[in-house]
Amino acid sequence: MAEDEGESGRPERISPERISPERISEAEHAVMETLWARAPLTATEVADDVGKARGWTLPTVKTLLSRLVAKQAVATEPDGRRFLYRPLLERSDYVEGESRRLVDRLFGGRAAPLLAHLAEAEALTDEDIAEIEALLKGLKQ
Repeated sequence: MAEDEGESGRPERISPERISPERISEAEHAVMETLWARAPLTATEVADDVGKARGWTLPTVKTLLSRLVAKQAVATEPDGRRFLYRPLLERSDYVEGESRRLVDRLFGGRAAPLLAHLAEAEALTDEDIAEIEALLKGLKQ
């Protein structure tokens, strides 16, 4: 979920529908994963985490953060002479939306063909199959 400024001056949760429909790029997603794990963070802290692993400079990370702010996926909060960044979009909401888009786009909105494809491509481990069987058994009850 996203947030709006509340009476306390701190961001409050708002519905995912209010988030910009513009999709989050792979690079922006890497920044979001860092923020989901440890927010709030400064741009330097984000760069120290995700930038080093990907070879990105601080200006690159700041550009990605600015894009995420414009997409209303991230909020900024002044902290002295710097800004703290925190996700407005919950990871679970993001995963749900991206999963739905994948299934809709590639499998006509049906999950069964996706599972069939993964099984045929031998992309499912025995552990994956056991988890899917347990999930299906739970859904049947």
